[in-house]
Amino acid sequence: MVQNNLTKAKSAPKNGIKAFNNLIQSNIMRTKIYQMVGRTDAQEFITSITSAVNNNPTLAECDSQSIISAALLGQSLHLKPSPQLGYFYMVPFNNKKKGCKEAQFQIGYKGYLQLAIRTGEYVDIDAIEIREGEYKGRNRLTGKPEFEFVDDDAVRENLPVVGYMAYFEMKNGYIKRLYWSKEKMIKHADEYSQAFSAKKLEELQAGKIPQNELWKYSSFWYKNFDEMAKKTMLRQLLSKHALLSTEMQKAIEADQAVINEELQPSYVDNPDVIDNETVTPEEPQQIEETVGPTIGVNQFAKEPVMESLDDDPMA
Repeated sequence: MVQNNLTKAKSAPKNGIKAFNNLIQSNIMRTKIYQMVGRTDAQEFITSITSAVNNNPTLAECDSQSIISAALLGQSLHLKPSPQLGYFYMVPFNNKKKGCKEAQFQIGYKGYLQLAIRTGEYVDIDAIEIREGEYKGRNRLTGKPEFEFVDDDAVRENLPVVGYMAYFEMKNGYIKRLYWSKEKMIKHADEYSQAFSAKKLEELQAGKIPQNELWKYSSFWYKNFDEMAKKTMLRQLLSKHALLSTEMQKAIEADQAVINEELQPSYVDNPDVIDNETVTPEEPQQIEETVGPTIGVNQFAKEPVMESLDDDPMA
């Protein structure tokens, strides 16, 4: 009987809404979910990812096991699998080597913030867009990036984005910040994400892509470039310079990977997508700075860089 069940499972379709519902409703999968999530939250978990699959036809085309594994990994990080929250996403990816679509685990910008805040070690942490005219270059004596922020929010929001900055301040007084130009960010995405092309981005923004081909540009780099850029800045900053909790290490290692049944990552983009590549010499476009404990976080700009975390519903 057991052998027959295994044979049927192997021969059954592995994608499509019906295949997904069959797998998640199976006794084996429900037992696994109960063990990992707990009986109290299991039904909410099942409802959330079932809703995500039913509302996203492209996700439904992915291998069902990869969808559930990605969601279970997010749950193991105590992040809710709701796209509306933006903590993590299950992103369809066309795995040409396997000849099928799989769900890629992608942690969101808010997910990284959530994990960092949870440690209780950070006084302040965020990533923001830098608008036209706000970046003033580096101080020739100290090498610190200098910014002059536009006071009027209504005016500022209408200015084009020219770069991104991430920073944190820890309770022990350690402060670190990183700035990249938008050109560098586009180059980074073009190099490390198979789903993104700098040339295609230009064509998309210029309205040169036919309406019937827009479905091909479902990557978050196309749909929400600024959020992906801020997430990348936080990941770069945290992975290289921060005190990482076990959860944060796990999130960084699994980001943009397909998750197997044992919840281990398998990288579908460039393996260096985790941003652990060697650090290149400092350039005007990539500015990193460490500040000693005696310097306040707001001293590097004429205006505070970020709003208080008290204003963020995630805080």
